[in-house]
Amino acid sequence: MNVHDSERLAGLLEDAGYVRAGEDEQADVVVFNTCAVRENADNRLYGNLSHLVPVKAAHPGMQIAVGGCLAQKDRGEILAKAPWVDVVFGTHNIGALPVLLERARIEQEAQVEIAEALEVFPSTLPSRRDSVYSAWVSVSVGCNNTCTFCIVPALRGTEKDRRPGDILAEVHALVGEGVLEVTLLGQNVNAYGSEFGDRGAFAKLLRACGEVDGLERLRFTSPHPRDFTDDVIDAMASTPNVMPHLHMPLQSGSDAVLQRMRRSYRQQRYLDIIARVRESLPDAAITTDVIVGFPGESEEDFDQTLHVVREARFASAFTFQYSKRPGTPAASMDGQVPHDVVQERYERLIDLVNEISWQENLAQVGRTVDVLVANGEGRKDDQTARLSGRAADNRLVHVAVDPVVGPPRPGDVVTAEVTHAAPHHLVADRVLAVRRTRAGDVADQSRAPAGVMLGLPSFRA
Repeated sequence: MNVHDSERLAGLLEDAGYVRAGEDEQADVVVFNTCAVRENADNRLYGNLSHLVPVKAAHPGMQIAVGGCLAQKDRGEILAKAPWVDVVFGTHNIGALPVLLERARIEQEAQVEIAEALEVFPSTLPSRRDSVYSAWVSVSVGCNNTCTFCIVPALRGTEKDRRPGDILAEVHALVGEGVLEVTLLGQNVNAYGSEFGDRGAFAKLLRACGEVDGLERLRFTSPHPRDFTDDVIDAMASTPNVMPHLHMPLQSGSDAVLQRMRRSYRQQRYLDIIARVRESLPDAAITTDVIVGFPGESEEDFDQTLHVVREARFASAFTFQYSKRPGTPAASMDGQVPHDVVQERYERLIDLVNEISWQENLAQVGRTVDVLVANGEGRKDDQTARLSGRAADNRLVHVAVDPVVGPPRPGDVVTAEVTHAAPHHLVADRVLAVRRTRAGDVADQSRAPAGVMLGLPSFRA
C-alpha cells in the first residue's frame, strides 16, 4: 500500500513541475513515505533524517517532507525530534504535498497537516509508475478489523470502498497503456463491498476484471481468513487471468493466541480454506505472514504455529518478531515474551519455512513456466546470463537469456523449463520461447526502470 502511495506522490510532484533527480545530482526535495507497522520503521526514519542534516546545511533551500503512517502517528513529534523537516503530512491527505512544499518555501517555516479522514481516494491522483508492465489498483483503503497488534486502522481509518465502475475504468486505462499485470490492493481486500452492503462484491470484481481484454495477470493482496468465502475461490478457479497464487496471513497457529490477537478465525478454519483453495487450484502457491512472540505465546502455542506451517506447506512466508506498537491493546498485555525466547523461536520457524519452501520449489523442477520479465539488467551465474521475473504463481525465477533471441525486455514473457530450485527462487535455463509484448515496447521507448519502487525517489525542482 505504501508503494502504491509512493507512486501517487511521485505523480503529484511531477504534475507540479518537479523532475526526478539523477543518480549523481543533489535533490532539492526529499520525501519519506513511512510505515508504522513495526518499530524498525521508526528507527530507520529518524536515522535517515539525521543523515540529511549536513546535506541540507550544505544546500540552502533543500526541503525534506515526511508522510505516511508514521507521520499520521507521530504528528508534531517529528518536528520535535527533527526540526529541520519542512513538511509533515498524513495518510489521508497525500494530495496536499505539493501545496505544503510551496507554502513552506513561501512562509519559511515548517508545515504540519494531518487530516483525520480521507480527503481524496488515492487512485484518483496522478501516478508515476516505475513498472511498465505491472500496476497496483486500490479497491479500498482503511480497515474495519480490530487486531490487537495492529496500529493500521488507527492511521488509515475505517474501510472506504471504491465503486466497481471506477476500479474497472482504471484497469481498462492501465491495459490501454500496455500494462499486463494488475494487483488489486486493499488492507483487507476480500472485505471489499462491505461499505455498500454487497458481501459478494469481491468475487464479482475478480470475474469482471477477467473480462478485460489484454489483462493477462490479475492478483490481489491481502485477504483476511474471516472474509474468505467459497465464491472467491470459485472466481479464482474460473477466471483464467487470476493467477494461481494466494497470500493468506496466518499470524499464529494457536487458537489461544489468535483469540488474544482478536483474529476472528481459528486454526481449523484457516487450514480448511487452504484445503479448499488447493482442491480448486492444485498448482496454487500459497504464502503467508507469521508473527512470533505475541504476548502470552507459550511453547505449546508456538508448536501449533509450526504445525500449521507443516500442514499448509507454504511456498514462502513473511516472518516477523512481534513488535510492540504504542497505542495498540497488545502493547499493554501481560506475558510479554523475552527477546531471547522470541529470537530462538523465530530461528526455528525460519528453518522450517525454508525447508518446506525448498521442498516445494524442488517439485517445480522439470515444469514449464511463463516468466514475466521484471528487469532488463543482465547477470551472470556460473557463466550463464540470466534475467529475473515472476512465474504465474508468483515464484521468483531467474531465466536464462537465449543467445540467439537475445535478452528479453521488461514486460516480455519467457517460456522456459525449470532446471534448478533453491529455497527462495527457481532457475530456468532451458528457454522454449520468448514473447515480445507491448509492455516491452513501452520499456524500449521510455527506457523506464522495471520492478516495484521500494521507496519514493528524491526529486529536484
